[in-house]
Parts: sequence; structure tokens; C-alpha cells
Amino acid sequence: MTSAPAFTPSANVAQLKESATIAVSQRAKALRASGREIIDLGAGEPDFDTPAFIRAAAQRAIDAGATKYTAVDGILPLRQAVADEANRRWKGSDKVTAAEVVISTGSKQSLFNACFTLFGPGDEVLIPTPAWTSYYEMVSIARATPVPVTGDPAHGFKVTAAMLETAATPRTKGLMLNSPSNPTGSVYAPEELRAILALAHERGWWVLSDEIYLRIAYGKAASSSLDVAPSRERLIVVNGVAKAYAMTGWRIGWTISPANVAAAMTALQSHTTSNAATVSQHAALAALSMRDEADAAVTAMVAQFEKRRDAALAILRTEPRIHVLAPDGAFYLYLRAPGAGKAADAGSAFAAQLLEKSGVAIVPGSAFLTPDWVRVSYAAEQAQVEEAMRRLVAAFRDLA
Repeated sequence: MTSAPAFTPSANVAQLKESATIAVSQRAKALRASGREIIDLGAGEPDFDTPAFIRAAAQRAIDAGATKYTAVDGILPLRQAVADEANRRWKGSDKVTAAEVVISTGSKQSLFNACFTLFGPGDEVLIPTPAWTSYYEMVSIARATPVPVTGDPAHGFKVTAAMLETAATPRTKGLMLNSPSNPTGSVYAPEELRAILALAHERGWWVLSDEIYLRIAYGKAASSSLDVAPSRERLIVVNGVAKAYAMTGWRIGWTISPANVAAAMTALQSHTTSNAATVSQHAALAALSMRDEADAAVTAMVAQFEKRRDAALAILRTEPRIHVLAPDGAFYLYLRAPGAGKAADAGSAFAAQLLEKSGVAIVPGSAFLTPDWVRVSYAAEQAQVEEAMRRLVAAFRDLA
């Protein structure tokens, strides 16, 4: 075997850090492969199978020859289905058209396309924090500057328009929004979103609204930016089929944006990945167009998530020193680690001990720029979730 050559990363990637969520999942898999019994609550992936009607539609598409390239921005029926769904929310006279939709290889690529197309050197992008770890890295790859705006934990770490206004400078060009939120599970109320979007419109900021968890909400439906935005002029809505339809591996996401922005993102995509997988596009079309079947499947999955959430919270609350946010959406619990405020990175220490000694994988809050906290996914079988919570409480008591 030859030795690896000397290598200095280019400036494009020199500052990038490995995704903490993926790193935790890989460590959990390695321990499991060594014979350890591990409960992995690190990954943000539904444990349900993709609904049967979607799998059947994919098989029909393969049999019909859906194995060739498509248009870079996706097949027209899927782009039209995305536009139709958006128009059920958007009440403005400028109806969303298929030309404003770009289908990509997952919502992660959709977010990257938008960041790389809209932002560049000298630009600042406000990121309500804690936030999904890749937001900060994507903005940095675009050579722009991510500006964390940390919310109040007493309000689910949600930020307000006033907080964003305080953090803004003349260089502020954009804002990342995510509701329901990863990692906190917090959901912005319509009036909260409306105030933030009104400020962004007034200031001329681009808003990237990541709505991948939109259909996973408890008690009442979550609001889309399309429900309350004063204008779509500088609004980019990002969504996909990964979470709500248990289709993570199918890799289909999309953006809805002004037509000139969509054209620019399509040009970028033509030189990177080209079209998303053809059969996956047809599967996503079934998820969006077979609405009765989809609604039934999503409702059943969300009911199971809610049941797991409630069971997990009941166990965690047997230890009164555990401060946990009760999520209104997504499938995450965010809780304050033992030693918070005393250790430099209490969340990482707790996550490491929980995995190595108790066999439970969670993600340290440092991945989301809140090192006193940890993220726990309950996208796993209920029995596993409950057992993991019992182990977590025991480990917390050992350290507290």
C-alpha cells in the first residue's frame, strides 16, 4: 500500500468540520459492529418504511422506463405538483409556477444551491441558533459570514424580529429560518413568522425558509412562510419528502423561488449533480399527488411520533433537575446537559459518556452552537426510546 501524498486542503474546504450528526451515527454503528448493544438516537431519520403506495409508484415508474436523465430542474409533473401544493397556502395574485421550482438531490442540496447562488464574500447571513449544523457550513462555503443569533431557551430558543434587527448590520443579506426546528422541535406561531418576514421584507433580506419538518407537528398544524409572508420577492422555500414521508434515502428536495433565482440554481445544478434520481422523482410525485393515501400515512406516523414524545418526556420528568424543551414539532428533544454552565462543553462530555458507558447515541449541542445542551431523536421504536430515556436519566443522576 502506498502512503498518502502530502495534502493541504483548498481554501474552499479548509474550515469545514465533519457533520456531528453523521459522526455520532458512525460511532454508534462501529460500536454495534463490535458487539455492543447500542440505541441510536442521534440520526434525524424516521424509522418507518416508506409507505407502500409510494414504493409501488416507484416500481411502476421503473417498469415504464423511468431510468434516463430528466431535465436538470426535475420532471414537469413533479415541479407542477410542488407548485400546486404551494398555491394551496399562498394567497397572493402571483401564483407559484413550475418554472419557480427546482428539484434537487435532497433538501440539503436545495439549501446549498440557494446559499451558493445568493450569498458571497462580504455578505452576512443571520442564523437563529441553535440551528442545524450544516447551515453555518453552507454559508461559509459560499464565502459569506454566518451570524448566529441565539434564542431564549425559555421560549424554545426561538428568535424574535427584534433580536434579528439587533444582530443585523449593513452587510446583512439573508436569514435562515427553520420551523419546526432541528434541533429543538420548536414551532414558530403564525404571528411570530409574520413579524420576522415583515422585517426581512422591509430590510430587503433574502429568506431561506427550511420547511422539511412542516408536516410533523403536534396539536395544531405548523405554518409555512407561504401562509404569512408579505411577498415572495425574496423568499426561498425549501422542502422535500425525506422526513414526513419517511423517504430519506430517496434524496428528493426542492426550492420555490423567484423564476430568475430558480434559473440560476438550475444552472449551478447543471454543473454539479444534474438531475435528481429519476425513479425517486416519480416516487415523490406519488407522495404529493396521491393526497388521500399520503395524508393517511403521514397522520399515522405523526401520531406515533407524538406518542413517543409523550412517553419520553414522562420518563425524563422523573428527574426534576433535567431541563428539557417540550417540542411542538419534528422529532427531537433538546435538553440541558449535567454540568452546564460549569464545564466548557458539557453537552459533548455527557453525550460521550452516554454512548460509551450506557450505549445510547445522542448529539452534543456544540454541533448546533449551544454546547450546554444535547439533542435526542425519538425517531426509533417506542420501546427503544423509553429504554434510552431510562438510561439517560440514570447517567444524568450519576453526573449531576
